[in-house]
Amino acid sequence: MTTFDKREEGFEKRFALDEESRFKALARRNKKLGLWAAEKLGLAGEDAQEYAKSVVIADLEEAGDEDVIRKLRADFDAKGVEVSEHQIRRSMDEFLAAAAAEVKAAG
Repeated sequence: MTTFDKREEGFEKRFALDEESRFKALARRNKKLGLWAAEKLGLAGEDAQEYAKSVVIADLEEAGDEDVIRKLRADFDAKGVEVSEHQIRRSMDEFLAAAAAEVKAAG
């Protein structure tokens, strides 16, 4: 194996690891976001946990964050909860930073 091949293999492994870490961080972010939203919706305990799972699943519908934002917006609107899209996006950013730190700390 040449040095170039070894280097290419190293980059491929790093990319795969980065993608796995990103996926884990996004899933954690969505769970945290779901628990935050559940609290605003008046859910607690097992209901809050189930709602958080539904937010994680909602993120699998399409690439990007718009599917999650649509879900939260619809749920907030249905319950008459006043939360702006800006606040949802800001919370997503905050939770992603925390989740990424957790994933990194976990190794």
